[in-house]
Amino acid sequence: MNDTVKWIVRIVPLVAVLFAFMPCLHAQDIKDTLKEIKVIDARKQKVSNDERINNFSPGQKVRSIDSITLVQYQAQQVSTLLTQQVPAFVRSYGFNNLATLNFRGSSAAQSLVLWNGVPLVYAALGMTDVSLLPVSLVNKVNIVYGGSAALWGSGNVGGAVLLEDNAPVFDTAPKAHISAMLAAGSYSRYNGDIKASFSNRKWFVSANVFGQTAVNDFAYTDTFKHIDKTMDNARLRGAGGVVRAAYKMASQNILSFTAWYQHYYREIPPALFETISYKQQQDASLRLLLDWKHDKEHSSFYAKSAFIRDNIHYSDSALSIVTDNLSYQLYEEFGWKEKINEHHQFLVFVPVTLAWMQQLITHVTKQQTKAAVAMAYSLSLAHSKLHFAINARGEIINSQSILLPGADGSFALTKWLSIRANAQRTYRVPTLGELYTFPGGDSSLKPEQGWTEDVGYTVKTNLGQHISFYHDLSYFNRNINDWIIWFGGAIWTPHNIASVHSRGMETENRLLVTAGKWQFHAGLNTSYVLAVTTASYIPGDSSIGKQIAYTPRYNGQLNIGFAYRGLYLNYNHTYTGYRFYTSDESGPIPPYNTGNIQASYSARLGIPFTLFASCNNVWSQRYQVVYSRPMPGVNWLVGLRADIL
Repeated sequence: MNDTVKWIVRIVPLVAVLFAFMPCLHAQDIKDTLKEIKVIDARKQKVSNDERINNFSPGQKVRSIDSITLVQYQAQQVSTLLTQQVPAFVRSYGFNNLATLNFRGSSAAQSLVLWNGVPLVYAALGMTDVSLLPVSLVNKVNIVYGGSAALWGSGNVGGAVLLEDNAPVFDTAPKAHISAMLAAGSYSRYNGDIKASFSNRKWFVSANVFGQTAVNDFAYTDTFKHIDKTMDNARLRGAGGVVRAAYKMASQNILSFTAWYQHYYREIPPALFETISYKQQQDASLRLLLDWKHDKEHSSFYAKSAFIRDNIHYSDSALSIVTDNLSYQLYEEFGWKEKINEHHQFLVFVPVTLAWMQQLITHVTKQQTKAAVAMAYSLSLAHSKLHFAINARGEIINSQSILLPGADGSFALTKWLSIRANAQRTYRVPTLGELYTFPGGDSSLKPEQGWTEDVGYTVKTNLGQHISFYHDLSYFNRNINDWIIWFGGAIWTPHNIASVHSRGMETENRLLVTAGKWQFHAGLNTSYVLAVTTASYIPGDSSIGKQIAYTPRYNGQLNIGFAYRGLYLNYNHTYTGYRFYTSDESGPIPPYNTGNIQASYSARLGIPFTLFASCNNVWSQRYQVVYSRPMPGVNWLVGLRADIL
């Protein structure tokens, strides 16, 4: 790792020189790429490799992050990408700490992250840490809003983030490609990765290896003592990669294998109420996926098998604490899709999940098994203006049997206006971590269950020859009984809340103006969420009628910028409203604004290359996402990606 850091340090001056000579270089025209729209109608365009999005979710809100945006965040984590570009709340515990998702007022355990259709859930935690997911390792990022347990599995209550690889491409002649990326930034941060691929008529092989390191010694204000400090015990080191091999057995059969391994070492800095911290955490994950697809003209079959091993090693030398959270997941899925004609198609698939972990201290193995049969039927009528889908999942979780029905649809009223609606039953059984964490777990927890509904409309039109406008509005409503929440003192334990009612509204707006080779864009995302406790098992509970902890009522992002040939510039402004770290709203956390800039320049100087730079929190806002966990002020990152071959 030290040699890699030295190599990156030597390259950084070259990056600066290239920026200085950028206007003199001949840019390649990327206007075709810029025509891609950030918010994509899943009914009109194939945005995913997953048929559940493409053909069986016409009434659900689906957003696809475009390739230009992914380029701007290629040296950052998925947590940063979602915070700045998606109207969802990312609950970040500060640099080097856990970051989890909150869709429409849901808890972290109610929001799924899937990798090529496989749930990435730490069985020992019951959630996904999105701060440990590098953007550079994935090709597609799709967000599915609202619950759809029938399609995505019990536990999908608030929404899902789908991370995907591109489908393998086979070439008639052997073809190879190699690119490398180097980046450096504030607080002694260095990133690097190498991507390589080879393909011919029968084989596709690729590898993506990354490494990163940072000291994270940023300045912050201790709001308790009203003094300025420098963050201590905040070093980060990470490395890993993804290797993939696909074999084309016949014109309609593809077998692929993917291995993803990564290891992070993180020092956990002190909270404001701590004098010093000696906490450290190491996260090691191994993900293996074997995938087979057989496509015909009107039907397709697929099968996938995945094995996931997660190890979280935590230590605190001040308290002589050393723990190992080791968990495993085995995931199997078989599916069949049939397109009867242009109007009717159906999907049947059988997912099976086996998860197990060892309890701390006792070392007793606990496991959870989920087996389901899911079906979806899609109907298209009125010259493809009306799309309707019904779906259902029968699932057995250990000894519990449940039925999860749902339905959604959309209708194009005009060429520029469409409406949609979605209704799904939700159900989430307590995770292994919630049941058996020792100490703290509660084996008597009840499963969460309820219904979620949302409606919305989309306006997509051209205001003249050079102006396009996109506007989307969604209203959602969700009632969940036996909501699971953690709270406590020295030892945190999960508890059931009798009932939680969540409702709210989201809007997404985008304006694109084209003038010759210039393109100007402006976008505004807003979110209003009211998620309150409506009933409690505790007599006289002061949380009744109060907002669920760490759920902001208001959240929004503004994007404005331009593109000219190979040059791209965007200013992003993110607003997050009041949150409360207590259940009775007695502990408010102030709202905050952050300004962020992304820029890139693509050109050819012997070889194609892209220069990119970002500056986060340009106004140096002093803020906290989570109580007593300060975030850094202004910080920058600059990098270079070049196609070597």
